[in-house]
Amino acid sequence: MSQWRKICGYCVSEGVPQRSFVVALIVGTILNLINQGDALLSGAHLDLTKIVLTFAVPYCVATYGAVSYRLRLTQSVSTPQHEEGKHAAT
Repeated sequence: MSQWRKICGYCVSEGVPQRSFVVALIVGTILNLINQGDALLSGAHLDLTKIVLTFAVPYCVATYGAVSYRLRLTQSVSTPQHEEGKHAAT
């Protein structure tokens, strides 16, 4: 399986989208309140592009973290680690 197929598969499997969505919802809300709170409270025009990006960036970061962890985990399983002291007995 190619590396890109693994990455795409990990992006949409085993709870990654749901967890990334929750992270984006929480972090994006906080960041939007910080960045556009004054406009929101005063009733001024909100920048839709900023709102979308403020939610999209935490989603991408959380997904990247989950995918990179799974890739590293599968690499460590597929390549056996050298056991300490294994050759000392021979």
